[in-house]
Amino acid sequence: MDLREKPDQSEEPFTSYGHYTYLDYLQWQMDEMVELIKGKVFRAAAAPRRIHQELLLEMARIFADYLDQHPCKVFIAPFDVRLPKDSYLPEKIDTVVQPDICVVCDSSKLDERGCLGAPDLVVEILSPGNNQKELRQKYDIYLESGVKEYWIIHPDEQTLLVYRLINGTYQPSRLLTHGDTIDSQVISGFKLNLADLFENPED
Repeated sequence: MDLREKPDQSEEPFTSYGHYTYLDYLQWQMDEMVELIKGKVFRAAAAPRRIHQELLLEMARIFADYLDQHPCKVFIAPFDVRLPKDSYLPEKIDTVVQPDICVVCDSSKLDERGCLGAPDLVVEILSPGNNQKELRQKYDIYLESGVKEYWIIHPDEQTLLVYRLINGTYQPSRLLTHGDTIDSQVISGFKLNLADLFENPED
């Protein structure tokens, strides 16, 4: 696939035709990160801002420190998460995403290519170029695939919204910010004071 022939829009698929699978994805030679969502290819936003990367590393560090000696493992992008719908065959899987952060507690889902199946927890950190995709496209696929907790961090507003999977639907938390403490229903005993997350990163 030649990216030079595709429209320069991060929020739209490269093409308005065709349906691609993970088997196609494995054959592509690309210099930039892409995601496959229900058969359509999405270009990643431009290089993230510094605040995005600082929050990414800090959040991942907090998870990693807590999960030491714990069966759950934390991974950061780029890390392929394949979300099969009806089949685990590469030619049948049409959704491959790279969450900013994901936590996987079932080691049987992990292989040399990444994660096959829904992570237990996903964190996406919004950027100006990817807000629409995160809020619309990924919400749907994380819900459909059974991601138990979906966290959305807004760096500029310094807020965090948590969606928890309850009886097949996502139940949102209130909007959390400085002074609030979040606990995870997926990772037993995990708590995070958002002041600890937001006090250092600066734009």
